[in-house]
Amino acid sequence: MTLVTSGYIRPTVPARATIHDVARVAGVSVATVSKVANGRYGVAQSTIEKVSAVIEQLGYETSLVASSLRSHRTNVIGILVAGFEPFSTELLKGISSAAVGSGYELLAYAGALTDENWVGWERRSLSRLAGTLVDAAIIVTPTVRLPGASIPVVAIDPHAGTGDVPAVDTDNIEGARIATRHLIELGHRRIAHVAGRGDLLSAVLRERGYRESLAEAGIPFDPELVREGAYWSKPTTIAARELLSLPDRPTAIFAANDLSAVRVLEVAHEMGIRVPEELSVVGFDDVPEAAGTTPQLTTVAQPLHDMGAQALRMVVEMLRRGEPEQQYVHLPAHLVIRQSTGPAPRD
Repeated sequence: MTLVTSGYIRPTVPARATIHDVARVAGVSVATVSKVANGRYGVAQSTIEKVSAVIEQLGYETSLVASSLRSHRTNVIGILVAGFEPFSTELLKGISSAAVGSGYELLAYAGALTDENWVGWERRSLSRLAGTLVDAAIIVTPTVRLPGASIPVVAIDPHAGTGDVPAVDTDNIEGARIATRHLIELGHRRIAHVAGRGDLLSAVLRERGYRESLAEAGIPFDPELVREGAYWSKPTTIAARELLSLPDRPTAIFAANDLSAVRVLEVAHEMGIRVPEELSVVGFDDVPEAAGTTPQLTTVAQPLHDMGAQALRMVVEMLRRGEPEQQYVHLPAHLVIRQSTGPAPRD
């Protein structure tokens, strides 16, 4: 089949080159192309070079499914995420950097999630990919435990806690402590907390760190100053409006992640509350968006790139040796002070 365009005739290029296309152009059998593509013996060097050139020209790739059926390996590691938001995107950068030279390719996968099928999304994703498309998986913030997975699995920031699979996370308690302590040192006493989801371990630990710093400073815990933002924009909007509409509103808010903190800044602006003159705000994660807000967001930095890189190294060790050198990697967090925090306003 040919296509006439602007006065000349050019051959139609298939949307996806097949093994039959390669065989036809190279003038060899399909079996020969299969041997070359899969590195098997029994083909002359001159034929290997000719077929390889055609493969390169047509952009032919063997099917991952077909390869896995033949060799039981794809040399692909799956990165399973609930969604491609700033947190998971930064982790992917660290994973990608660490994968260079490892001999493994990466497949990033996000399932179609709704409020109804959120919990357990990682099990459904694993069942779709394991064995036929990926040899192992890194799962970002899994919501359930994953004992007995059919392929090697490493979890990053597991919401259900560590212990069933190798995991990488950050010191959530200490991160929340230093965030709250920073606000206390600025003179704030009425400090609110926009929490994550109550069924997620990271959210529980961050609220615990917030409470512990208040207790250390002799500030009574006030449940009226805690609202659940669930790490998402819509519930955070409601939480922020409720907190900032209190008769005795807080002078500072520690939000459980940067997405929530950014939304707090936006709600404060909509309500005519100046940051940091009338309200100080601290987030958690230090995604790139944190430095792009007005004012720039003070936050607790997780070493996201390092977390991703550690997870990649662990899962490669599992593929090669059966288990990683460390079952659990716990990384420190640190405070990044920017423009969204300042001294508590005077009465």
